Amino acid sequence: MATFTHATPERCAQLSSALTAAGLTWSDNGQQGDPRFLTYTVTDPHGRMWRIGPATNFQASPSSPGRIWEASCPALMTTTRVLSARQVAAHIRGVQA
Repeated sequence: MATFTHATPERCAQLSSALTAAGLTWSDNGQQGDPRFLTYTVTDPHGRMWRIGPATNFQASPSSPGRIWEASCPALMTTTRVLSARQVAAHIRGVQA
């Protein structure tokens, strides 16, 4: 079974801060207590919806402990690699129309 022990409240707060600092509109589903079900919904500057969730322990690298977030955008049919909070916010903000 996949585990998500690295999606701590501190890392959730980092993601929230990074999304806000990037000027992105976002919400979460309130599942910080059970990261298996945790998702953030983000609107990029072009109005596209992104879904961000924590990577599993199998996807996260011990050598890069801050890179735990994965984002997908159905409108673009794309999923990012596992990124840090700041990197995922910058990626979403920077994707062109």
